Amino acid sequence: MSDSLAFNKYAGAVLATGFVIALLVNASGMVFSQEKVAKAGYKVEVAEETGGGAPAADVPPDWGTVLPTADAAAGAAVFEKCKSCHSLTANGTGPNLTGVVGRKPGTEAGFAYSDAMKAFGEKNAVWDYDHLYQFIKGPQAYVNGTKMTFVGLKQPADRINIIAYLRSQGGTLPIPAPKPAAAPAAPDAKAGDKPAAGATPADKPAATGSTATPATGAGGPAGNGPGAPKQDKTTDAASPKPK
Repeated sequence: MSDSLAFNKYAGAVLATGFVIALLVNASGMVFSQEKVAKAGYKVEVAEETGGGAPAADVPPDWGTVLPTADAAAGAAVFEKCKSCHSLTANGTGPNLTGVVGRKPGTEAGFAYSDAMKAFGEKNAVWDYDHLYQFIKGPQAYVNGTKMTFVGLKQPADRINIIAYLRSQGGTLPIPAPKPAAAPAAPDAKAGDKPAAGATPADKPAATGSTATPATGAGGPAGNGPGAPKQDKTTDAASPKPK
């Protein structure tokens, strides 16, 4: 009898403990709800680098200055990213790129170009350095509708180097002469600077030695004309009258 009572006590304690644990689990689930995500992964916060000012505009460089010093070997390494679609021997997913620098866009024999690239070729005579630079940066953004789905090379140095490498692979476009340096701006005029020869100062003093002539009234000297002060004609009572 005592053993059964002890067993009942232990069993009741276990059940009570399990009930409390289940109650705590349900309560914590209500308080701390988990949000389901559409795709598993980790969110990485990346601080945007502003550099303390507006980013510089990504415009084509002075080719006469950058191409002679470009690293064609580094461009060949970057070209490895393009070999899944392009080669320097034959057409593939993309056209053969031998001689592309200086070639008319959309004209490689045997390749089926998109209508967008054909239209681009009708408007532009050759793949010059500026066009290649902008196209490689973002093909879809530069020629909307092109078959080239590559996201592009975002680093300007990579684009310059790969253009230098492609130019070495049958390119026909010469390197232009460097652009002349911009003339420095003229300094602002400062107080105390001497005026240029022949310039007339704004506040030139009146010539010395000139004599001002008082205005005279019409019909006579000052004092007798219109507008002159009237003379007092009252005679002195003490003055003797002429006989």
